[in-house]
Amino acid sequence: MHVRTVLLAILVVLAGCGEAMPGTEATPTSDATPTSNTTATATPNATPTATTTATPTATPHPNFDDPTTDRLGWENGYWYDESLSVNASNGLNESERTAVVARTMARVERLRGLEFESTVPVAVVDRETYLAEENVTATAWDEQVWEALLLVGENQSVESVFELLYGASVQGSYVPNEERIVLVSETRQPTIDRQTLAHELVHALQDQHLGFDRGNRTRDARLGYRGLVEGDAGYVEDLYETRCEGPWSCLPRPESGAGGSLDDNMGVYVAAYHPYSDGPAFVHHLRERGGWDAVNDAYADPPTSSTQIIHPERYPDWSPATVRIPDRSSDSWDRFDRSPPGTTVGEASLFATVWANGGTDVFHLQRPTRPHRAYNYTHDVTTGWAGDRLVPYRNETGATGYVLRIEWATTGDAAAFAIAYRDLLRTRRGAERRGENVLVVPAGPYADAFRVEQSGTTVTIVNAPTVAALDSVHDEDESSSTAAIERTDFSRTGPKSA
Repeated sequence: MHVRTVLLAILVVLAGCGEAMPGTEATPTSDATPTSNTTATATPNATPTATTTATPTATPHPNFDDPTTDRLGWENGYWYDESLSVNASNGLNESERTAVVARTMARVERLRGLEFESTVPVAVVDRETYLAEENVTATAWDEQVWEALLLVGENQSVESVFELLYGASVQGSYVPNEERIVLVSETRQPTIDRQTLAHELVHALQDQHLGFDRGNRTRDARLGYRGLVEGDAGYVEDLYETRCEGPWSCLPRPESGAGGSLDDNMGVYVAAYHPYSDGPAFVHHLRERGGWDAVNDAYADPPTSSTQIIHPERYPDWSPATVRIPDRSSDSWDRFDRSPPGTTVGEASLFATVWANGGTDVFHLQRPTRPHRAYNYTHDVTTGWAGDRLVPYRNETGATGYVLRIEWATTGDAAAFAIAYRDLLRTRRGAERRGENVLVVPAGPYADAFRVEQSGTTVTIVNAPTVAALDSVHDEDESSSTAAIERTDFSRTGPKSA
């Protein structure tokens, strides 16, 4: 899916108002994100560019004759470097759209080095129609995961937040089970954004040659996998735009619509946007190391964590720790009926938690540290992440709670996160101290009791409606501290987060 990058503009607006930044996925999936049966994309706000008509000179096909057999860089009668006689000022008619899609397919396969096995149908719909056809759903489990990240409080539903995200950001999607692309036009006259089309066509190439793995993953493992998938498409999109600024004749990009306001949910956007931000830099790293073959090979051995996308040098030999949480709840509290009973939220999501709750400079995101990276998800408070497990609980009355246990690379990393987390509860959420390691948020969407404990390299956060209920959710037992953590830092055969 292609999602418009709205973050920087909103950052400027909020910073101008003196806000400390409060708080999805462009294609969220099962356990911590609502599901959409599409593959999604993120694209910057479109700025019209001039259409050029000059024909490139050095070309192996000077007359743009059709080849006798299909060739890489030629599709359905059009070469990748061929100019088109189309007028995009008032939208594109059917024949113009056919030509634009064919040439874009030729360009994408030329850049990616993979031949399209079949033509990809492309439909263009207005935003109202697209949103009417979207089906965003979320469960009580999803509500708990996003509340545990301090990104969607009890005053909102995850469904409504993600519906807003789609309304503000989605520009197109590839539908794998139908093998077609849907593009969103901001006007009823069909317009096509060249970046969005190129991005979605890469997803079609992935589907035809490499396939999409629909295996059951934790939230963090899913972000790692999507970092590869969306990063591949985003990287090719970057290469495409570079050619448009140079030798290629390209259509102007249409104006973007106003979209919806994400002011109260920017943390959700940051958590969901990570594959689109850091994925292209990750794929660039792979290609620099071993060409497109290294990128293709990664689909058979995909990243298992957002950490590997944030820090590409950790792929493929680094593995996150497997963290387990023994069930020490009372008879009145139960885990959700899921197998396994918890999920892993990961470094990228914890960064979003810290950022959205005022734990770092709001403009930290605008300081990317490597080529093809949109934002900066590397931060001292979260970069030492080594593994985690989040297990939600509920009782017979409908009350909810959770246990989040995080393993860190060093004791210092664990201490830094524990201090930062307690601080953001106090300064951002108004928490009051009610005992050793216990804080209570007295009002608001996160009004609950929190116990935040550090033991060596481990931080354990227990959440419950009241201080008295903390032990009912997770009994404080000194004997359990680190026995449930397995650690293998640099073994490909070591334990993976599950």
